[in-house]
Amino acid sequence: MESMVTFALIFLVIFAMNVAPAFAPPTWTVLSYVAVRYQSNVIVLATVGAAAATLGRVVLARLSTKLIRGKLLNEKTRANVDTIRTQIEGRKKLTAGLLLFYAFSPLPSNHVFIAYGLTAMDLRIIAAPFFIGRLASYSFWALTSSTVVEWAGLGRARQGFFFGFYFILGQALTLVTVYVFAKIDWRVLLGEKRIRWLK
Repeated sequence: MESMVTFALIFLVIFAMNVAPAFAPPTWTVLSYVAVRYQSNVIVLATVGAAAATLGRVVLARLSTKLIRGKLLNEKTRANVDTIRTQIEGRKKLTAGLLLFYAFSPLPSNHVFIAYGLTAMDLRIIAAPFFIGRLASYSFWALTSSTVVEWAGLGRARQGFFFGFYFILGQALTLVTVYVFAKIDWRVLLGEKRIRWLK
C-alpha cells in the first residue's frame, strides 16, 4: 500500500472527486477507509489527499469563474457578486484565516470554492490555508474515524448509513448555499445591514 503508484492513484481519485461540483463522497471518508483498510501511512496519505483536494478545488473554482460567471450569470448578478469581491480584497488576511478555520472541519468545501470562483479573485488567497487546514483534518479523521465508528457501535450497514446521510446533507447544502450566494443583494446587505433578494 506504500508504493508510489498507489499514492499516485489515490491522488488522481481525490483530485477528480474535488473537481466535481457535487455528488462526490467526502474526501475524509475515502481517506479514512483507505487508512483503516490498508494500514497506510497516515501522514503521507493525508498529505497526498490534501494536495489533491486543494488542486481539485482550485480547478473547480476556475471552472466556476469560466463557466458559471462567464456563461450563465447576467450582468446584474455579476455586478452583485463583485460587491463581495470588493469586500474580500480589502480583508485578505481575514478571508484566509476564516478559510483555514473552515478547512479544519470535515464540512464540504465545494460550495465555498464555487462561490469564491464566481468572484473571479486570486485563488492563492485561499489555496494555501485550505491545504494546511485539510492536511490537519485529514490526518485527524484518518486516525480517529474508525475508532469513533467502533465506539458508537456502528456495523458496516450502519456505517454506510452514517456516511450516506452526511453525503446527502452535504450536497443539499452545496446547492442551497450557491443559490443564496448569487441571489442575495450584497450591496443592500453590506450597506444597509438588511437582507434583500436580487431581482
